[in-house]
Amino acid sequence: MQNPRLRIALVYGGQSAEHEVSLRSARSIFDAMDRSKYDPLPILITQQGSWYSMPAEAASFDPSVSPARSNRLIFSPDPQHRGFLKVDGESGIQPMHVDLVFPVLHGTYGEDGTIQGLLEMAHMPYVGCGVLASAVGMDKILMKKAFRENGLNIGPYFWFFRAEWESDPDKITAKLKSAHFPLFVKPANLGSSVGISKVSDPSGFEAAVNLAASYDRKILVEDGIEGRELEVSVLGNDHPKASVAGEVISHSSFYDYEEKYLKDTAELVIPAELPAGMLQKAQEAAITAFRAVDGSGLGRVDMFLTPDNQVVVNEINTLPGFTSISMYPKLWEATGLPYAQLVDRLVGLAQERHREKLTIRTDRKPV
Repeated sequence: MQNPRLRIALVYGGQSAEHEVSLRSARSIFDAMDRSKYDPLPILITQQGSWYSMPAEAASFDPSVSPARSNRLIFSPDPQHRGFLKVDGESGIQPMHVDLVFPVLHGTYGEDGTIQGLLEMAHMPYVGCGVLASAVGMDKILMKKAFRENGLNIGPYFWFFRAEWESDPDKITAKLKSAHFPLFVKPANLGSSVGISKVSDPSGFEAAVNLAASYDRKILVEDGIEGRELEVSVLGNDHPKASVAGEVISHSSFYDYEEKYLKDTAELVIPAELPAGMLQKAQEAAITAFRAVDGSGLGRVDMFLTPDNQVVVNEINTLPGFTSISMYPKLWEATGLPYAQLVDRLVGLAQERHREKLTIRTDRKPV
């Protein structure tokens, strides 16, 4: 007898500055899903935070499409509900069971551990990193501390709270004396280069901080690193594997949001042409970074290769973009794993991790 198709909730959108990126990623995954194996259910989270079921069609991922009020959903943390509750004024509350959730939510409330915690409470299998890895991977400051603790080479940085900036900006600007320009000023908890500024001299620092502070209460300031920008994709749970390395050659002042998703002017060299032995070094650094945050499922590690062939790890993205131009799937395709098979592997890893969790005891009864 043929196995029934897995009912997978593809959750996308979200309350984040990366909402539109999420729509693009989810559309790509939706298109790639093998309908003989999966029954994908698009679940939109609006920018106001409301959840809706959407038709299983490509138009559901268009930012101009509005959900029907009758398709309002609530995700239930009760494991007995096995997924969603449909809120219908005429029919009352109807359960909508799913087998697995594929979160495609970039940024705040999506890859920061919040939705992962909700899914954990519901005992729901889901694709990607867990609560801890997601939270640490989102907070660039905690991430860097985890990297350093695991022996990775990271660049110089300092950080501060928005409240500190508001109460004593002179104390913060004094730190610029020991920094090396250009600097990159970032919100600590965001992705896709949203809210990031490249600062070439002290005169631009205040505006950059105010922009970053409008997105987060923690602000990170990094010294610019001279070197080639490399990215390596990671796939797996306890025994992760790394892809070939890709190189980003920016034609802007830096690889910002517009160049990533709007202009499409950056050159993505896949695979990157590297000196002998440097691919292995980059892959080892990527796997170490993945394990440092307790990653599972997937991650993309961004790093620099300096002129003296040192690998400097910049950050990990625990829910990297899946758009048609995104590095994560492109790197795996170059490694020999096509997009559709990558989706299969991610679903399998989610099931594997869920089965493992079911073996963990949650009581004190005698064995």
